[in-house]
Amino acid sequence: MTNDNKTNLKVDHGQHTQIIQEAIMPNSIRTTSNTQITTNSTQAGFKAGDIVLCPSVGFAAYKLFNDKEYGCLGFALNGKTYHYRDDGKVSRDDSAPSLFYNTPANRQAINTLYGSKHRIKTIDCTDADDDEVILMPSIMLSDIACDVFGAAEVMQDIGQLLNLIYREDISSNQVKSMARLVHDTTDRWHSILNHRLDTLNKPLEQTGFGKVEG
Repeated sequence: MTNDNKTNLKVDHGQHTQIIQEAIMPNSIRTTSNTQITTNSTQAGFKAGDIVLCPSVGFAAYKLFNDKEYGCLGFALNGKTYHYRDDGKVSRDDSAPSLFYNTPANRQAINTLYGSKHRIKTIDCTDADDDEVILMPSIMLSDIACDVFGAAEVMQDIGQLLNLIYREDISSNQVKSMARLVHDTTDRWHSILNHRLDTLNKPLEQTGFGKVEG
């Protein structure tokens, strides 16, 4: 196999980039014993609170904590705790780290290299100076957009009703009837939007911005 049949996958480690060179066979992608991993010696250390990927354990994201009993970092899964050094290795003798920062680029690289039960299409909307990213399913973003659209429609309807009242184009009895409908509608949308805010606050609590509250 010549060098023309190889591609490089980049895995971001913060201050350095891990380049995983993967052999590509015709019509397929597979990892071979010739897979080469090179890392920059100035790797940034992991710390408690970091959200990481660990493909040797699973394809989810895990939050690190300080395990004082063992004097290292760890994360828990299904009642079991996995331990790592601050360089992402299980042992200092490991040739490569087992942990990676949870970024869209890393997810894509790991899915491509290790394979997954399903392929994840990543749409990167970040700017060059963004240093914090939240991954969410596209259906969740679609639900949020639908709720925003629905709330905007209600606000427009209320505005038109207030305009009719101001111009005295409807009777007092009609105003009372419409007021009852508006009250019920705003109560319902208040509940919907508060539920949506609770959903958004869960990942936001793990960011530098924190959750949104009154």
